[in-house]
Amino acid sequence: MNAANNYVVIMAGGAGTRFWPFSRSTFPKQFHDVLGTGRTLLQQTADRFREVCPSENIYIVTSAEYKDIVQEQLPELKPDQILLEPARRNTAPCIAYACYKIGVKDPEANIVVAPADHIILKEEDFVRTIKTALLSTEKEDILVTLGIKPSRPDTGYGYIQFIPGKKSIKKVKTFTEKPDLEHAKKFIESGDFVWNAGIFVWNVKTIMKSFGIHMPETAELFEEGREHFYQSGEETYINKVYSQCKNISIDYGIMEKAEEVYVLLSDFGWSDLGTWKSLYDISPKDEAANVIDGNVMLYQTGNCIIKTPKERLVVAHGLDGYIIAEYDNVLLICRKDEEQRVRDFVSDAKNRGAEFV
Repeated sequence: MNAANNYVVIMAGGAGTRFWPFSRSTFPKQFHDVLGTGRTLLQQTADRFREVCPSENIYIVTSAEYKDIVQEQLPELKPDQILLEPARRNTAPCIAYACYKIGVKDPEANIVVAPADHIILKEEDFVRTIKTALLSTEKEDILVTLGIKPSRPDTGYGYIQFIPGKKSIKKVKTFTEKPDLEHAKKFIESGDFVWNAGIFVWNVKTIMKSFGIHMPETAELFEEGREHFYQSGEETYINKVYSQCKNISIDYGIMEKAEEVYVLLSDFGWSDLGTWKSLYDISPKDEAANVIDGNVMLYQTGNCIIKTPKERLVVAHGLDGYIIAEYDNVLLICRKDEEQRVRDFVSDAKNRGAEFV
C-alpha cells in the first residue's frame, strides 16, 4: 500500500447541541479537550491518522465560521486543506466536496472519511483496522464502512446488517436507522448486526462514480467545480453552489443505494460521544460511580457526571444519576436518563438570547 495515495477527510462542521452547554454553536465539542488529555477532539482525530497518511493529505471540512479555530488547533495544515462550508448540508455534500477536490490532486487517491468528535480508546487497533480497509479499497471498487461489534442493545446508534462469511470485510445487507429497544435487542440476538460508526473508506474513483449514479445533481455541481479547486476562485464557486446541494446524509444518499457496499467488523474502543451519557460511559469513575472534572465536593452522591470550571467550587449532596455541567455562564442540572431533553433546553435557551447557545 502506497501511503502517499492515502487521504483522510475529517468532518468537523457539526454543532453538537446534545452536549450543551459545553458545546455551543460558536465553539462546538470537537474543538474542546473533552477528555482532559491536553488535546481537543479534532486534534486527537488528526493525531491518530498520522500513521495512515502524510499530514499534507489530511483535509478538514468545517463550517466557514470555524475557520480560525481549525487553523489555530491544526496550524500545520495549509489553507487548501481546510474546506469551508458556507451552509450545513449534512454529510453527503461535504464528503462530495472533499473527494472531488482530492480527485483533482490525486486520481489514485484512497480516502478515509471520519467525524472529528469520536472517541477511540484502542488507537493501535484502530490504525490497523483502517489500514486493512485501505488495502481492500486500493484493490477493489467497493465502498467500505466500519461496523462496531455491539455490546448492548443501544437505541442511539444506526445498525448495519451483514451477510455472514469468513472474511472480516462482509457484504452489507441492510442499514437501519436508530431502532426502538425491541428491535435493537433482536438485532443483537441475531449476531449479524453491528453499530454504524459513520467512518468510511473508498478510492476516489469509486465514490465519484457512486455520486454520479445516485446523486447526479450533486455530482454535477462538484464536477463543474474541479477547475476551481486549489485555485483562487474555489471559495467563490463553493459559496455559489453549496446551497443547491441536497441536504442529505451519505448513508441515505449513497450507502443505502449502492451495490458494492461492505462493512469491516471492528473493535477499537469506539464511542461517537454524542451525549453526556456517552461521555459518562467511557470515563473513569470514582467509588460512587461519579465522573468528575472540576473542583467538586460530593456527599451521598452517585452515578453522576459533573464537568465544571476549575475556578468554581461545586458542592452536591444527595444526588443520584444527574448531569451537572457548567460552561460560559450556563449551568445545566438534568437527570442523566432525561438527557434527550437537552435539545429542548437548547431551543428554549435560544429564544432567551443567542449568548446562551
